[in-house]
Amino acid sequence: MYKLMAIDIDDTLINDDKEVTPATQEALEKAVAKGVVVTLATGRAYASAQAIARQTGLNVPIITYQGALVKNLMDEKVLYERYVPYEAGKKLYDFCIKNNLHLQTYIDDKLYAREENQKLIDYATLNGTQYHIEPDFEKLLSKQTPKFLIIDSPEYLDEISPVLRELLGDGVHITKSKPHFLEIMHKEGTKGAALTFLAGHFGCDLSETIACGDSWNDHEMLEAAGLGVAMGNAIAPLKEIADYVTASNNEDGIKQVIDKFILNAE
Repeated sequence: MYKLMAIDIDDTLINDDKEVTPATQEALEKAVAKGVVVTLATGRAYASAQAIARQTGLNVPIITYQGALVKNLMDEKVLYERYVPYEAGKKLYDFCIKNNLHLQTYIDDKLYAREENQKLIDYATLNGTQYHIEPDFEKLLSKQTPKFLIIDSPEYLDEISPVLRELLGDGVHITKSKPHFLEIMHKEGTKGAALTFLAGHFGCDLSETIACGDSWNDHEMLEAAGLGVAMGNAIAPLKEIADYVTASNNEDGIKQVIDKFILNAE
């Protein structure tokens, strides 16, 4: 019997219209009624993720910033947090200045960038997030952040990823949440580490957990979970490591997982 289910938001829980369908909503409610802890696991900021969690009626800790922050929905108590090491942030900033890259960060759940540009505007629109401009970006580096994000072409991000891994060292975790989003967190700021923490928090074994996602930033939690589920619209490498591939996010793939493995499970 599965006791904990972690679901990615974008292209997983919500469809391409950015909605949780009534059918999926009903399935979530039935899973919760059966005693399963249903949570979200997202690269989004807490403020952005909590709006969706509240809309779906969830009332549990949620995994945000790829796993760098786990926070209760009700009292907003922080249960787990990992910040990007200062030295890594400084090296990353210098690299982005030198190569004229768009870099953004989050301080106290607020999105900051050095200048306003189309990349920032498009990102903020996509996530329904407000943003703040800080021309003196260096002064933000001394503050604690769960995540830095570089936005550029998928090909260029693939090119600089190994360079950044070498430059920043093994104290950070670097992943892609979308083809054109490269995200940099603390090495323990992964969805897999956060799922492991939450399983312990709720007193269940990892074998009793389900994780659902569509992108490579979900692979740690799919590998950690007892049942790793890739969406029908997931990238091919994720489907290859998944235990089960469900329908797409536009075909109520999450509902299918809940029906099969929670509601109909003996």
